[in-house]
Amino acid sequence: MTVVRNTDARVTETPGGVMTTLASPTLGGASRSLWRVEVKPGGQGPLHDFDVEQVWTWITGSATVSLGEETFTVAAGDTVIMPARTARQIVADAAEGYTAVVTAPGDAHAFGADGKEFGTPAWIA
Repeated sequence: MTVVRNTDARVTETPGGVMTTLASPTLGGASRSLWRVEVKPGGQGPLHDFDVEQVWTWITGSATVSLGEETFTVAAGDTVIMPARTARQIVADAAEGYTAVVTAPGDAHAFGADGKEFGTPAWIA
């Protein structure tokens, strides 16, 4: 059994938000990664893609999710299962932002809208 203490969580800041790694292959030795995403009001991540499924659960706030050809609003308590190889972009509510927890396999690779591979993001590794 491995216990990852709150003080050991890895924090990665990007222009889109703050990702806090709670468990991953390099943090606790988990085969899946688990991280918290905090996005300020109106903040947004880039249009991107992953080669694996991700599961997002909103803890606070709300957001607009563009996933493939669909766009929908999610709020605290909602979960979105994002399939692999489906372009996505998440825009935080302009008034409240959001906090979500996310899980994906620890060897996930991200890709830009142009198909260029970014590799494994720091918060997943």
